Amino acid sequence: MQLDIFQVDAFSSEAFGGNPAAVCPLQDWLPDATLQQIAAENNLSETAYVVPKGEVFELRWFTPTVEVDLCGHATLATAWVLFEQLGETREVLRFATRSGELRVRRDGTRLAMDFPAKQPEQAAVPPGLLEALGLARIEALYRTDDYLVVVEDEAIIADLNPDFAALAAFEVRGIAVTAPGRHFDFVSRWFGPRVGVNEDPVTGSAHTSLAPYWAGRLGKQCLSAQQGGARKGQLHCEVPGNGRVIISGHGALFLRGTIYL
Repeated sequence: MQLDIFQVDAFSSEAFGGNPAAVCPLQDWLPDATLQQIAAENNLSETAYVVPKGEVFELRWFTPTVEVDLCGHATLATAWVLFEQLGETREVLRFATRSGELRVRRDGTRLAMDFPAKQPEQAAVPPGLLEALGLARIEALYRTDDYLVVVEDEAIIADLNPDFAALAAFEVRGIAVTAPGRHFDFVSRWFGPRVGVNEDPVTGSAHTSLAPYWAGRLGKQCLSAQQGGARKGQLHCEVPGNGRVIISGHGALFLRGTIYL
């Protein structure tokens, strides 16, 4: 069996930026064990599989170790492949996922993803979290399926060197550390050793929590964001107040190839 595979750098307008994701278009679903093996072999933070089903596309996402409920950058990468490589002409792509229906449309040169918003709730700082992150203090801690750790300055984020083994002990999907930015409304880094991704360069799904937090704090519906450490990507976020978040970005093709099974 031969399968097409694409690797797209999501949330970047050129290769070697943003967050790489593998995209494998399928005609029918393969066994879950095979999907997981391919994702492990790819060894990227996410491998997306997409299957056409009438008016919608079924979409699933796998890290090298687990299937996840929501992945933003691999959704953007999948839409980019459908639009730019496979000739999809529909104005809006509809994806059936474990997080419900997601929609992606063209927005000028960017692709805009319509995701459900997650409103962070303030939480007590659990023992050991600051030590695992190497932080002496924080402004506040919030929680959705991630911890949102708010610090006062983006320089703190640039200098982070977490203990990933210690972070993996916390029962959340991941830990986002965020601060106001000098050139962007906010910046962040995201660590997910519990799901097999020590650091994700750009995590679209984390912005379903980050964008509502910063929209409320800054009093803005439209926000610019940058995520990453050594490798960075840029996002445009809109929080219209209807329980949704619009997350937009670019994509760049790195490779196209064939998987042999």
